[in-house]
Amino acid sequence: MAIKSAKEYIESLRELKTRVYMFGEKIENWVDHPMIRPSINCVAMTYALAQDPQYAELMTVKSSLTGRTVNRFTHLHQSTEDLINKVKMQRLLGQKTASCFQRCVGMDAFNAVYSSTYEIDEKHGTHYHENFKKFLTYVQDNDLTVDGAMTDPKGDRSKSPSQQVDPDMYVHVVERREDGIVVCGAKCHQTGSINSHWHIFMPTIAMGEADRDWAVSFACPTDAEGMYMIYGRQSCDTRKLEESADIDVGNAKFGGQEALVVLDHVFIPNEYIFLNGEYEFAGMIVERFAGYHRQSYGGCKVGVGDVVIGAAALAAEYNGVEKASAVKDKLIEMTHLNETLYCCGIACSSQGFRTKAGNYQIDLLLANVCKQNVTRFPYEIVRLAEDIAGGLMVTMPSQKDFSSDTVVGRNGETIGEICNKFFAAREGVSTEDRQRIMRFLENMCLGAAAVGYRTESMHGAGSPQAQRIMIARQGNIQGKKQLAKEIAGIQ
Repeated sequence: MAIKSAKEYIESLRELKTRVYMFGEKIENWVDHPMIRPSINCVAMTYALAQDPQYAELMTVKSSLTGRTVNRFTHLHQSTEDLINKVKMQRLLGQKTASCFQRCVGMDAFNAVYSSTYEIDEKHGTHYHENFKKFLTYVQDNDLTVDGAMTDPKGDRSKSPSQQVDPDMYVHVVERREDGIVVCGAKCHQTGSINSHWHIFMPTIAMGEADRDWAVSFACPTDAEGMYMIYGRQSCDTRKLEESADIDVGNAKFGGQEALVVLDHVFIPNEYIFLNGEYEFAGMIVERFAGYHRQSYGGCKVGVGDVVIGAAALAAEYNGVEKASAVKDKLIEMTHLNETLYCCGIACSSQGFRTKAGNYQIDLLLANVCKQNVTRFPYEIVRLAEDIAGGLMVTMPSQKDFSSDTVVGRNGETIGEICNKFFAAREGVSTEDRQRIMRFLENMCLGAAAVGYRTESMHGAGSPQAQRIMIARQGNIQGKKQLAKEIAGIQ
């Protein structure tokens, strides 16, 4: 089975024995949990669109490993066209879900680990590249969702992994056996970890010789013995637990997901190891994964931005101010900022190049410029959306108030009738539609969805300073100085 359906994906999760904890308790049926299910629906959309003839050309591709048709999320980029189509696919999914569809981290990990293992083997005579190709073939043939796990807790960030008081602050090898390794540690902020079939673990920083035990990359099933997840909270998340609150939730169908992934003496067989002590290559994996993932934000965040802009335009229309020049200008600015992000995603893709392993890498400088802009522009897009929507976005009574039959008025009016009267939209627009768009914007700008749009735009794929460091490395200031010298006549 090369391409799963959305239903098959969801049912496949039920077969796993993934250990999930939330609010201090183990969640037995996490697939149907109201706080988790919206994030599963998001991943399911990556499967649904792949089976939709309208999007099949974008969502599927021929595997470079087997020649069979696979979901693009499991693909190794074979050209700049592939890199561009990746960004287009991500924008499409952002438009369809208005949230984080979580499968990008695995795709970016595939491409980073594939090219890196080739070069590790080239120097050390290891077999990591062959290990990885066999693993990815299995992933493609079964259309699996794989989480790319990179971010360690880090502890005291002024110290290297080997200098930490608690060695578990970075994932590390605690035992090397003839048949594999045993690992301990954790990865935090893990997007879509609970909804994944497998995980690929990677180093999170460049390392020195003393950090050899922390220079490790491997794959393991999500329900591996000794591995468990603690679900991350989001703003307004418990609204999903309330009865008859689909309006108050804002985006009731879709949502993102983050978790703390803990490894408590997990055994990894040799066949799933992709790095084991070759510390000088840790930085390569980090840099390549970060580059791919920073490219991703030029697609996914743009798609979500499209929906935010649309919601703001609807809010203006429902309020009766859509023709105001100030409102029009704000929507133009939001569109300008959003399309600029898309330009960056397309640009770093079009300037991609072939790695030694054969897959294609994006232009690292432009990918980091893309992500640097993503740390800024969505904040302005959200600010303008809040400006257009007005204060009702955060002061509106609850959905239960709008449907309440409790009598409060002297003429027998109910709370519901009072709310529907005083929060009425323009003529021809129902109060409920106005409620829905206001709550949707609240969710996108401030609530659970803001984690996957606004805040993740800041910290996802590395902090703003991480991109600035890479821009400094890739910016070639010395070359630019030489250009100025030659024109100015300086010897």
